[in-house]
Amino acid sequence: MNMNKFFSLLVASVIALQGPACTNYLITKGASADGSVMISYAADSHTLYGDLYHWPAKKWPAGSMLDVYEWDTGKYLGKIKQASETYNVVGNVNEYQVAIGETTYTGREELIDTTGLIDYGSLIYIALQRSKSAREAVKTMVELVAEYGYYSSGESFSIADANEIWILEMIGKGPGNKGAVWVARRIPDGYVSGHANQARITTFPLKGKNTISSKNLNKIFDPAIENVYAEDVITLAREKKYFTGKDEDFSFSDVYAPVTFGAARFSEIRVWSMFNEVNGEMKNYWEYVKGHIEHAEMLSNGHPNTDKFATNRMPLWVLPNHKISALEMFHFMRNHLEGTDLDMRKDLGAGPFGNPYRWRPLTFKVEEHEYVNERATATQQTGFSFIAQLRSWLPREVGAINWFGVDDAASCVYMPIYASIVKIPESIAVGNGDMMTWSDNAAFWAFNQVSNFAYTRYNAIHPEIEKKQKNYEEKFIEMTKEIDQKAQSLIKENPTKAIDLLTSFSNEQANALTKDWFNFYKYLFVKYMDGNVKEKAPIPSGYKYHAPKMKQPGYGEEWNKRVVKDTGDKLLMPAGAGH
Repeated sequence: MNMNKFFSLLVASVIALQGPACTNYLITKGASADGSVMISYAADSHTLYGDLYHWPAKKWPAGSMLDVYEWDTGKYLGKIKQASETYNVVGNVNEYQVAIGETTYTGREELIDTTGLIDYGSLIYIALQRSKSAREAVKTMVELVAEYGYYSSGESFSIADANEIWILEMIGKGPGNKGAVWVARRIPDGYVSGHANQARITTFPLKGKNTISSKNLNKIFDPAIENVYAEDVITLAREKKYFTGKDEDFSFSDVYAPVTFGAARFSEIRVWSMFNEVNGEMKNYWEYVKGHIEHAEMLSNGHPNTDKFATNRMPLWVLPNHKISALEMFHFMRNHLEGTDLDMRKDLGAGPFGNPYRWRPLTFKVEEHEYVNERATATQQTGFSFIAQLRSWLPREVGAINWFGVDDAASCVYMPIYASIVKIPESIAVGNGDMMTWSDNAAFWAFNQVSNFAYTRYNAIHPEIEKKQKNYEEKFIEMTKEIDQKAQSLIKENPTKAIDLLTSFSNEQANALTKDWFNFYKYLFVKYMDGNVKEKAPIPSGYKYHAPKMKQPGYGEEWNKRVVKDTGDKLLMPAGAGH
């Protein structure tokens, strides 16, 4: 098969994912520096406004119904039965220290069931309102889609509590076939995992004391259980002629979402970037994540034979070579493939100022060939991102912090938002601005204003952002230690007072940060406007005023060489000519 045509086929499925393109990193209790469980999530969409959702805890009368709207579009899908009691949810974390993130992998599009009543986003937030543990969330999610139908395409979910993390991967059964097929696996303690718009669960145990199927779903609360799967996950694949091999060779990802060039280069590479920071063996998978997939057999239509899977895929989880802190998790979310041969600061697309961003679309065509714009973890189209830090040694009201940021993760500040708060900070509250409405006190616009200005002179402006970002986040880490202690003391006498303290703290920090970030933009604009770099200069004795110190760094030697190579003698000054 013509390789250019093959490349185009492989990229096409990823182009469709440019809206819901997200990244999750998972750090188990035994892999973290302080014994917390952490998961991250970047909600990357060019039309997603970054704000913080809130559902207060509530008891509901018998017979109550819940309206379900598709999270991505706001489309009304239908009604489902409401639970008798729902829990306080702040963003993607609830008061019982349950956190859920997701990434869309689409998979086999013919399995989408548009008659389903629950989409992937609603599934997350409904489960958070109804679950006191990660295992309960897994059970709730698979039971909801079984009862009401699954509306979305293939999805990977990170589901965590203060003790463990699960990955649940799910895809529909096709029109007229209600429900979904799925596999859920617990990440072994001490390991890290991740997913980024490509299904990652391959083979999994079908039998044994740590494995159950959906026939025995109530046994999921047995601590020994580490693997759960839909009873029909293999039989559906056989019915659809996706798979003909032995049951023990069945790979969920390879069958329902075969890995392609685009899935590796745009998606798996983001998982690799985190794995590579914590495990020295990841160089073995560099060719794979660049899109060089080794298949045992390819079909004539350019797709892999689903009984002959890719042979060089990354593992689902890896053992880190050190314990990981919250600050390091913030760092993982800011990766642009630095230090690799795909470093986004280094090629012509970075411009003269080393800008590690590429405007979309994700691919472009020159003559008869298709080319890629790299897709790194940090990206300009992030609506919001978070790191959920879940701490088992603290009372549940204090233990969960939603480290929340808006816009590009490389330019945001992760602010501490406790998951038990009863009021959302105005600066990140739903309704304070939207994607087409400016607000003078919305964090989303403050951070976008700064980051978009930085994109114009990245190597000069972004270091100032990094410095301020680091100061804030290190300060917040220290502040939460003190607030944790105060809240613990208050809980003993009055839990309501403790929650009031956490609410006030979260609100004050988020709102003050937003105000300061708007002022930060003013400082940067004054200093860097017109391609210059200006600093205040003291007024000498005897002067009424004095101009600021000014530098004109220009484009830099390397870029000037490129200009000369491109223009030849067109810009050449005659010898001895002045200006």
